[in-house]
Amino acid sequence: MKPRVATALAGAFAVLAATTVHAQEAPATAAAEPAAKTVTEATAAPAVAAIAAPAPALLLPAYTEIILTPDAEANSKKLREGHTIPMHTVFDVMHNGVVVIPKGTRGMGTVTWRTGKGAFGKSAKMEVTFNELTLANGQRLPLAGMHRQEGQGNTGAAVGAAIAVGVFGAFVTGKSAIIPNGQHLIARTNEPLAYAIPAGAVIVPTAQLAPAAPVAVVTPATAPAAEPAPASTPAT
Repeated sequence: MKPRVATALAGAFAVLAATTVHAQEAPATAAAEPAAKTVTEATAAPAVAAIAAPAPALLLPAYTEIILTPDAEANSKKLREGHTIPMHTVFDVMHNGVVVIPKGTRGMGTVTWRTGKGAFGKSAKMEVTFNELTLANGQRLPLAGMHRQEGQGNTGAAVGAAIAVGVFGAFVTGKSAIIPNGQHLIARTNEPLAYAIPAGAVIVPTAQLAPAAPVAVVTPATAPAAEPAPASTPAT
């Protein structure tokens, strides 16, 4: 009877020990699973790429000077109000050490006023209003300004002819207003122009002002010391 009781008690203790070990392992496993899941999620989460802020826009200021010239001679004898005159820039327009508007950029002007030449040496006159530039990327930059051209009149010749032969002075006419190719016409940009400095662009440093020449300090001439008066000899 005693051996059976001992065997039963040993089996009960073994079952109890196994149950206790299993109960202790279960919380540890449960605690380990969220931690592993958190690590896995953190590792698997995609990294958010940092978005760089755009560089501030560079601006060519409004009212920047532009030098233009007509593509071909503009003659008041052939032109009328409303006619357009193709032009191009003569020099590079630079800002911050880079070329913003290269020379040769296409431009346009319009004849907005014109008078023909007349008798007695009256010369023709013509006004051209600057319209716009067409940049390399197709953008149009409005221009401001106007150029007035006047023909070289023959007033002196007409007066001389009138004195010499009277009414025949009326047949002396003036000259047409002509703007030749190569003549410099000054226009201005009518609004700011945003631009970017391309990679590899050559930056031309702004010329430094020459240092001012030292001012020569003129030392006033020292007046010669007065000669001491001769000592007087007392009378004896």
